[in-house]
Amino acid sequence: MKKFLKLLLPVLVMGVIAVVGVVGAIDTSAVTLQEGAEAARCDNCPRDLFGDNGVFKKVTNTILYIVGIVAVIMLIIGGIKYVVSGGDAKKVTDAKNTILYAIIGLVICFLAFAIVNFVISALPSSS
Repeated sequence: MKKFLKLLLPVLVMGVIAVVGVVGAIDTSAVTLQEGAEAARCDNCPRDLFGDNGVFKKVTNTILYIVGIVAVIMLIIGGIKYVVSGGDAKKVTDAKNTILYAIIGLVICFLAFAIVNFVISALPSSS
C-alpha cells in the first residue's frame, strides 16, 4: 500500500499542476456565459427548455413513444405465446401474464404521456 501511495502522490501533484496551468491560461473575459451557450446551440435546436417546442417535451415524448412501442410488441409476443402454448397450463399462465403486463405498461404509458403534456403546457415558455 505504501508503494502505491508513493507512486500515486507524484502523479496527483503533476495532474493538479497541469489542471491549474490549463485553467489559468483560459481567458474567460472574452466570452460571456450566454454567448457561450448560444455558440454551442445548433441552428435547428429549440431555444426553450419548456413549452410546445421545448427540449423537455420532445425528449419525454420520444421516450414515451419508445415505451409504447415496446409495450405493443410485448402484447403481440404474449398473444403469440398464448396461441402457441398448446394447452400447457404454465405456458398459458406465462402468456396471460405477458399480455397483462403489456396492457398495464400501455396504460401507464398513456397516463404518463397525458400527465407530461399537461404539465408542460401549464409551464410558461421563456420566449
